[in-house]
Amino acid sequence: MKTNDTIMPSDRPAIDVEGLPRERLEKVGAAALTDAELLAVILSGGSDEQKALEQARLLLDSFSILQRMGNATVSEIQYVSGIRKEQAIAIKAAFELGKRMAEYKRHPGTCIQSAKDVADMLMPEFRTYETERLICLEMSTKNEVLARHDISMGGLDGTSAHPRDIFCTLVRNRASAMIIVHNHPSGNAQPSQADIQISQKLCKGAELLGIRFLDHIIIGDGSFVSLKDQGLLKG
Repeated sequence: MKTNDTIMPSDRPAIDVEGLPRERLEKVGAAALTDAELLAVILSGGSDEQKALEQARLLLDSFSILQRMGNATVSEIQYVSGIRKEQAIAIKAAFELGKRMAEYKRHPGTCIQSAKDVADMLMPEFRTYETERLICLEMSTKNEVLARHDISMGGLDGTSAHPRDIFCTLVRNRASAMIIVHNHPSGNAQPSQADIQISQKLCKGAELLGIRFLDHIIIGDGSFVSLKDQGLLKG
């Protein structure tokens, strides 16, 4: 008589439910979870968390860094083996919520006391961009942000901006002061010669128009440079 080697359901190895991402998030908090675990929570939809964890690791391997995944389209995320359309959409929605939360401080009314205040406000957004972007912060006499003006977007190694593009709206709004901010996708925040030259042109233009040019700040990946602090804001 042959022995029945079939493993009955009750004899199968139990899954450590408390070690799964959703349960860990509830027990120890989201901050304690790894990137893969957080991504698995989004992917699982409440079911098959083990499979979702494997998918999450595959996604992270495919995109290398979270910024690339956040900038990817739904189709590009789906290109990773096994990722369904609804999962890709959920990932995009999660990244967008995170971006909006990071950008919250940029809203009008924020008081700027230093270049670090600007960097803290904009770095979570700007460090994710793969091309250069230049914005102008319209400031009040009390150094409060009145408005943000997106001036230009460029390629991997530069953005095209003319002083008239920057001053046009400022003059119309009768702005009293301004701060220019742009990013370096390379992650190196050190100013180029072109950055210095455009800053000097803006200094001259601002002086003629009676607008205080408070600073030109360059944002890298985790670092920033203030041209004012470096003594480079000279007309």
